[in-house]
Amino acid sequence: MDNHILVLGAGGFVGQHLVRALALRGDKVIAASRRPVHFELASVQSIVGELSEPADFMPLIARSRAVVHLASRSTPGSSAGNVMAELQNNLRPTLALLQALQDKPETNLLYLSSGGSLYGTTDAAAAETAQVLPRSYHGAAKIAAEHFISAWCLQFGSAATIVRPSNIYGPGQTERTGFGIIPTVLGKTLHGEPVTVWGDGSAVRDYLYIDDFVALCTSILAAPMPAGSCTLNAASGIGVSLRELLAAIESVTGKPLQRSHDASRAVDATRVVMDATLANRRYGWTPTTSLQEGLRQTWDWFNTTRH
Repeated sequence: MDNHILVLGAGGFVGQHLVRALALRGDKVIAASRRPVHFELASVQSIVGELSEPADFMPLIARSRAVVHLASRSTPGSSAGNVMAELQNNLRPTLALLQALQDKPETNLLYLSSGGSLYGTTDAAAAETAQVLPRSYHGAAKIAAEHFISAWCLQFGSAATIVRPSNIYGPGQTERTGFGIIPTVLGKTLHGEPVTVWGDGSAVRDYLYIDDFVALCTSILAAPMPAGSCTLNAASGIGVSLRELLAAIESVTGKPLQRSHDASRAVDATRVVMDATLANRRYGWTPTTSLQEGLRQTWDWFNTTRH
């Protein structure tokens, strides 16, 4: 039966949360990942392996009413100076997926793009119509994928929703170099280690709690998507400087944070705040978790699962 939701990148931070939310809602899920993940839910079938050719995707798409593409192997920082890796590791699998989807164009596609690596520095919150100015190869690959998805929709009468999230964080996001400032700082706090601050701490970002982001994704997947390609921001709309974020983390943890400073990086914009009005208008979606509450829940997770 073609009533499953195929989740690519199911083993990642966002993927694990989304798979569980979909399954608990009653959806049948095919969870594809590069490493084994044990969801222990009857409605979830796990698939482990590299999916990089159209033939790899075709039997899974044949069983699916929708595909969620979350898989990525880079960050803005890790992509610096490595343009060919973006082609091989991110763009090539995405294009193979689109090639496979041509045989079943009625399958909906939800693509996880990026907000922070696409929008340039602006005084006002960036709407989806704002000019994109990717500073990293990671961001450039994301915007290229968006255009390929739009072309697929136009050629085959298909439907896709592209979501550009701000900085997603929450329980389950492990401390990994380059993958999120919040888990990095919480991990350093837990182990009493200094955190490296790039620049003077004035860079402003928008932070979105994982449960709020998953709520938007499940709303998008609850019904068939309208034909064509639609791009939505997913963000809190609240700008927080790095200095303010570190102070909030110290408040939540009750521990002073050791800091070391390094020069700012060329891949980092000075201010990225996003406007998610369109997501609210289309799906009635509004983030409900404050930064303070989100940090508290994430810190609780670090203390109970990471020693």
